Amino acid sequence: MSKLRLRSVSKRYGATVALEYGDLDLEAGEVHVLMGANGSGKSTLSKIIAGSVRPDSGIIELDGKAISITNPQAAREFGVAIFYQELSLAAHRTVAENICLSQLPSTAGVFLDRQKMIEIAERRIAPFLDVVGDGFSVNTQVGQLRADQRQLVEIMKTFAQDADILIFDEPTSALDRAQVECFLNLLREQKAAGRCIVFISHRRDEIFDIGDRITIIRDGRTVSTKVLSETNIDEVLIAMVGEGEAVAEQQSQSLPQRTEIGEIKLVVEDITNDSLQEVGFQVSAGEILGLGGLHGHGQSAILRTIFGVLDLGTGQIFLDGAAKDLNSPRAAIRNGIAYISGDRRRDGIITDRSILENVVPVYALKKHLIAASPNTLGKKARMALELLQSKYESLAHSIGSMSGGNQQKVVVARWLMDAPDILLLDDPTKGIDMATKKELFNLIRELAAQGMAIILYSSEDAELLENADRILVLNNGKIVRELKGSERTRYNLYHAAYEAA
Repeated sequence: MSKLRLRSVSKRYGATVALEYGDLDLEAGEVHVLMGANGSGKSTLSKIIAGSVRPDSGIIELDGKAISITNPQAAREFGVAIFYQELSLAAHRTVAENICLSQLPSTAGVFLDRQKMIEIAERRIAPFLDVVGDGFSVNTQVGQLRADQRQLVEIMKTFAQDADILIFDEPTSALDRAQVECFLNLLREQKAAGRCIVFISHRRDEIFDIGDRITIIRDGRTVSTKVLSETNIDEVLIAMVGEGEAVAEQQSQSLPQRTEIGEIKLVVEDITNDSLQEVGFQVSAGEILGLGGLHGHGQSAILRTIFGVLDLGTGQIFLDGAAKDLNSPRAAIRNGIAYISGDRRRDGIITDRSILENVVPVYALKKHLIAASPNTLGKKARMALELLQSKYESLAHSIGSMSGGNQQKVVVARWLMDAPDILLLDDPTKGIDMATKKELFNLIRELAAQGMAIILYSSEDAELLENADRILVLNNGKIVRELKGSERTRYNLYHAAYEAA
């Protein structure tokens, strides 16, 4: 009998289907690999088991009995612990406090038992002592640790819950080889102790090294479960994209590459920093260069480095053949570079301000405006917004009065008041409706046709394949393959990423 069983589990966010038909059977004493393309629904399925997302429908059974996992506390009571891809650590707390965060020991049920907390933390750190590196102790604040050390703390925190069902969503992405091997040895111990483990990884060697069975999710639906020793990476990738689609892709010529490519506008040479390894490429006027591969492997870091948000590290950036020191967004803007993020709240809109105030700041910076007539600025702002068919009451209304899709149009219009030479698009359609996506990509292709050089990262493979002339596939901050012409297929995107992993 299965330890945990999910049948026909679904989750929607408005019109967006995150998971349509999720099935999963977990057995005690196994490592069960969960795989799927970006946005396929595997993380949503994991979060449903962990109680951080409530399903709209479906059945969940634990030891043969139907249960309802309503929140993370309920999941813990059912014996579930999860390692989140987005770390859930408290930066201003110590390593020991974070490891014990979900179950802080107390005396008399009131006061923190600090000595016991230290003992628990030291026990969880012990297997990693040889690989944690310098500056790591039970009393170190997590905010002072390196990325790999923080990831190890999150792993220790997950193990510390002594759960029967352990979920690890890309736990090794920031770890070196010695740290990975240490972690995998602990997983083997947990498996031998009879625990069932859900393992999400984009590293091919790990999947086939540690996994017993694999379940593949495609477009929100569970499509197959296989014994890993009886399959191979090519069969897995074909299941991820669909056999019919994979065959059709290999036989098709894909999107024809545009021939109206102009002079080289941007050259990136051997950039290496905290997120990137020896990244180099060029993009020309009139070209849309795509950044593909598995989510979170350096695509956004490339764009944010060019825009001066991240430190350049080593390497150089050339604009129109001249070396440039783009050490800040202000410097990038004044050199004709624009950056549009799909994270409107963090990088886009200015909350609680008017639509006009949200559209004009970049124009004002580039034109060195100290004072300007609202009527003159308003006319230019309306012209930019009309290009995007934006819907709004008046420029004086708050940005919060607009829908998410129209807010994103305001962010785009901000850069069109004085068109840039180079446009960096960092997952620009995230969280907006299909109609708005179509309008935005129509405009993006039109801007390229007018001679703008564009670099596009999208977490949706279809957007890259339909719009990019070339696609650079990344893995762990490194470009591992260039896809162009008929090579631009979803199968090749994932084959390149997993082969590198």
